[in-house]
Amino acid sequence: MSDTIQDAPRVAGEPPGGPVARNGITGRLRGAGIFLMKQREATVFVVVVLLILYFGVISSAGRSTFFTKIDLINLTQYAAPIIIIALGEVLLLICGEIDLSVGFTYAFAPFMMHFMIDYWHVPGILGIILAVVFGGVIGWINAFFTVTLGLPSFVTTLGTGFVLAGLILTTSHGTQASIPPAVTGIGHWIGTYAWSEIVWAVILTALFHMLLRRTRWGLHTIAVGGNALGAAEAGINVARIKYGNFMLTGMLGAFVGVQIAFQTGIIDTFSGGSAYQPMFYAVAAAVIGGTAMLGGSGTMIGAFLGAAVLAVLVDGFNVIGISAYPEQIYFGAAILIAMIANVQLARVRAAGRIR
Repeated sequence: MSDTIQDAPRVAGEPPGGPVARNGITGRLRGAGIFLMKQREATVFVVVVLLILYFGVISSAGRSTFFTKIDLINLTQYAAPIIIIALGEVLLLICGEIDLSVGFTYAFAPFMMHFMIDYWHVPGILGIILAVVFGGVIGWINAFFTVTLGLPSFVTTLGTGFVLAGLILTTSHGTQASIPPAVTGIGHWIGTYAWSEIVWAVILTALFHMLLRRTRWGLHTIAVGGNALGAAEAGINVARIKYGNFMLTGMLGAFVGVQIAFQTGIIDTFSGGSAYQPMFYAVAAAVIGGTAMLGGSGTMIGAFLGAAVLAVLVDGFNVIGISAYPEQIYFGAAILIAMIANVQLARVRAAGRIR
């Protein structure tokens, strides 16, 4: 008997290698598609692509176009602040908390930079650093009332937000301020250059993704959100985790406020509109990206893509000329549709239909 295994007869016209070679490309594409659909961020990525294609086609049919360098810059400048604040909100949402004051921290931090440099003669770079640290102090105060005194974070951060709003108006007398000349140079790298904000957003997303997925801090954050009592019994310092995440969120909000001041060239009392807006957009981006509102799970990449959804919607509506009055209706409806798609795909995964 021969030890050689004979090849199966090949059908006429069939490529060498038989069915495996014939179906190799199709099989790999199918496998790649299944792998993609298994990822939590897959639905949001598909939504982003479809929105870009939709607005691109609609705008090309009119006088304006969605695919221009200037519009791409506008798109990144819409997305970057939402992305950066959403990174902190993801950490808080995972461990079962929320920060409603971050929008006011965002508004007040540039004034802190202005006061320290122009009035207190603090060196420029140190003034920027202290303004960001100020956000961490606000986060610590939020954590103290929430973790130590036991108040709900929704109530705590709402209260501190109103206090900050009053401080902004009182200290600034309701007027704008100029960027301190001492920091205009470093300001180019923080927010003045067209692409600086999105570069910071990408870098911070990568760092926070590693923090959440590859470090003990991230694993403990997820454990605290999943079961705080069980985490405490396992030796995790629940209070320390929550304090740290509140402080990180406050610092991210303060950094974004400084960025926006450099981008616009002015320090406004509520830069970018209502101070509620950055917070609402950031929380929406986190939830659209797959972060659970009740804690225990979340993803930084999903928050990045969720912010991209919101930015494409805002920019796309502007490009195609949607009236400002009904724009919020479309915006809210689009958020709901994106969330429905995300939830439905999660149910399909849970049912085991995507294997």
